[in-house]
Amino acid sequence: MPAPLLFVLSGLTQYVGAAVAVRLFGTLPPTTLAWLRIAIAAVVLLAWARPWRARLRGSRLATAGAFGLVLAGMNVSFYVAIAHLPLGTAVAVEFLGPVTVAAVTGRGWRDRAAIGVALVGVVLLAGVSLGMGPGARVGLAAILVSALLWAGYIVLGRRVAGQNGGLTGLAVGMAAGGLAFAPFLARGATPVLHDGRLALGVVAVAVCSSVVPYGIEQVVLRRVRAATFAVLLALLPVCSAVVGALVLRQVPTVVETVGMLLVCGAIALTGRPDEALPA
Repeated sequence: MPAPLLFVLSGLTQYVGAAVAVRLFGTLPPTTLAWLRIAIAAVVLLAWARPWRARLRGSRLATAGAFGLVLAGMNVSFYVAIAHLPLGTAVAVEFLGPVTVAAVTGRGWRDRAAIGVALVGVVLLAGVSLGMGPGARVGLAAILVSALLWAGYIVLGRRVAGQNGGLTGLAVGMAAGGLAFAPFLARGATPVLHDGRLALGVVAVAVCSSVVPYGIEQVVLRRVRAATFAVLLALLPVCSAVVGALVLRQVPTVVETVGMLLVCGAIALTGRPDEALPA
């Protein structure tokens, strides 16, 4: 299946899961829901990939564990952000991470110019967010942390995909992230044990937001360079804005739309679709 089509599928499922999560924030804290998403996805992936057969050791195990910690932190900070910001705005600001990776690993003036274009877009989005009040500022700070962690996710994720066969490393990483955050976030999950509908909603969030999109990304990461991967991600802000408008009624303003388009343009500037991984 062509990579752009894979990413459309990944983006739509991921942000439908995020939209469901936003609707659950009144019942569960965002941080706890993020942890539940990680933990459930880890169980599904462990059962699917059965990583114990690969007998990961040494640096491979350490890389998968670090990848999982970064992934878990990224998810927690993202959920804090979308509790205070529109989904499309949060996703666009978060793309500072991938754009930076693409610019650093790429070559030429296009890659460097992308940073400037992305910053203009983020400044427009941040200006709108800062005018929303203290809660939006918390969301903006959280999404900037998520952007930083997303950069680490791309770098470590590509290494994990190459070393551990994609889903095997992803399963180990998810498990490591879930275990590491459990002492801090698991206490708020009690309502899930007594509400079947809530439990089904949490499972839907985990499958749509973690299992499907991260599994797809691991397949693509094994075939393309980091810069190419980043340009394919340009499809995701559009997906998030569409899902936010249709599901959450979060229709972007003109300024927010311009900011999102600038971010998408910045990602497009960094891409080299004809590149492939060296044999």
